[in-house]
Amino acid sequence: MTGVNRAAVVIGIVLAGALTLGQARDGDAMTNGLVWGSQKAVQGAQWVVAGVGRTISGFFHEGGASGASAPASAQRRDRDESDQEGTDFVWRGAVGTGQTVEIKGMNGDIIAERATGGQIEVRAEKRARRSDPEAVRIEVVEHAGGVTVCAVYPSSRGRENTCEPGSGGRNRTRNNDVRVTFYVSVPEDVGFLAKTVNGDVRMHGLASDVDARSVNGDIEISTTGFAKASTVNGSIAAAMERYDLGSGVSFSTVNGSISLDLPDDVDADLDAKWVNGRLKTDLPFELVGRASRRSARGVLGDGGPELKLRTVNGSIHLF
Repeated sequence: MTGVNRAAVVIGIVLAGALTLGQARDGDAMTNGLVWGSQKAVQGAQWVVAGVGRTISGFFHEGGASGASAPASAQRRDRDESDQEGTDFVWRGAVGTGQTVEIKGMNGDIIAERATGGQIEVRAEKRARRSDPEAVRIEVVEHAGGVTVCAVYPSSRGRENTCEPGSGGRNRTRNNDVRVTFYVSVPEDVGFLAKTVNGDVRMHGLASDVDARSVNGDIEISTTGFAKASTVNGSIAAAMERYDLGSGVSFSTVNGSISLDLPDDVDADLDAKWVNGRLKTDLPFELVGRASRRSARGVLGDGGPELKLRTVNGSIHLF
């Protein structure tokens, strides 16, 4: 590995650690800035390669603590007899076609599958080693855009944690090891948005437009709709059958690979950047401009909405 690549690896780890520790204190702040922060991380590593000295703090909307956090797979421990179990939570309901089911977690996976009918089902399992699982409450907020379900942890520093749709709400916690795993059944043509901090997001066999976000965790998606995803310490694997969103979509990580199974007739403008890795595409691709070891711009099919891909330490594969 060259000195340049070693520097990029270090930058990727430091940036991921700063994002992880700085954002993990506030799940909603993480979801607002995650894609922006990941893209800036890639850009920052490229600046290092070019020899431009910039401070790490320039990559983030807000400051983060220094140090690296272990990936979710290392942080999560297998359930055993010493785990405390909280009361399982179940909610069933419906929203209109085109509306969205939103899940906001903090510590724990989000697992979604296609519903057999028109009813949404959200089940939450709470487990912990030291903390009280019952201290974490599950809240449901129904609103004009659909429904939002949150794992709300005990408040810290005197400010109340709240569950609100989208970028609203607050969810900070300290020294709480309660893990909340969400299992969601999503009806056809109902959007799905999943956000967690320390956990994987897995969406299998959906018939919806989806958006998956994590900080420490892998993301797996298969849907007949379109998809987008972002994480920091984790890889992304997504399969989607539709890509006709006018504004385009993005997939971003810092420490991880990106693998996308796209429609064979996809028409998109590709904008891909990486540092330690490579681009491989099994789809018809026409390069635009000069070839680079760390970026590629070009046209898939006849061109169309932008497909933006970003990673630092990982490869990109389109098929």
